[in-house]
Amino acid sequence: MNLFHLRYFVKLAHTKHYTRAAEELCITQPSLSHAINQLETELGLPLFERSGRNTELTRFGEQFLETAEHSLSVLDSGVDVLKREARGEGLIRLGFLRTLGTEFVPGLARGFLDRHPDKDIRFTFSTGNGLTSGLLDGLTERQFDLVFASKPPENSCFDAVAVAEQDIVLIVPRGHPLSGRHSVALEETLPYPQVFFSPASGMRRIVDGLFEQIGASPDIAYETAEDQVVAGLVARGFGIGVVPYMDLLLRLDVKIIQISRPDWERSFYMISDSRGFLSPAVRSFRKYVLEACSDYIGQGAQKRG
Repeated sequence: MNLFHLRYFVKLAHTKHYTRAAEELCITQPSLSHAINQLETELGLPLFERSGRNTELTRFGEQFLETAEHSLSVLDSGVDVLKREARGEGLIRLGFLRTLGTEFVPGLARGFLDRHPDKDIRFTFSTGNGLTSGLLDGLTERQFDLVFASKPPENSCFDAVAVAEQDIVLIVPRGHPLSGRHSVALEETLPYPQVFFSPASGMRRIVDGLFEQIGASPDIAYETAEDQVVAGLVARGFGIGVVPYMDLLLRLDVKIIQISRPDWERSFYMISDSRGFLSPAVRSFRKYVLEACSDYIGQGAQKRG
């Protein structure tokens, strides 16, 4: 039994006429008869019976028709999906940090769709567990095609390009001794308990790096993994915190203070798994992101140079 046999069978079941079915299939009638005979021999039951000048399904043929049509429908649907993928259409699965989900990622996706209005392209958006480590795990497990997050570990299997940045600021509760300041040096935060990012967070390496630059260790009172939770705890007086700037801070009862030294910016990266295959649609979107973020990428290259 092969696909031709199934297609011949379905065509004959609908036309109920060997000559007409053969013409529509663009084969000879003997070829059609031979194929149906082979199919019936393999199944061990008659699928058709003569009814005057026409051919009718037996009850076994009626049962088999439902199965054959379902199988061909599933197969044809799968083939159609792959053909659309090959044309640069289909699904693009994105994972990203929550802080990028308000403007950055939606803006890129909208711009890409507007550039390709004639193509059937869809996105899925997920923040996973909200951590870079979790997003990278999802990328490795093929849950995402591309991830936007903090820089992955060195010597990993990921391809990463810095595509955006975010300022790092100090936040303190209203009424805190530092709340009257517009900027502070990081060493001025050392006397005060701090709400810190947990080791699993991508921000932890960044904030640790800031304190390493001044050769000091902060007084860590609490640890948590997510930016928003750090901000919420600071607003409720659990300590002060070094966080990436986000619009949420403007809605909380905190004072936002610039860090005058050391100088630091947080970069966000577009990350893919170098071991995985990127569909044409994903490759096209990745190229679009590189073009859309080319000014920042160029500035980053100049800084590294």
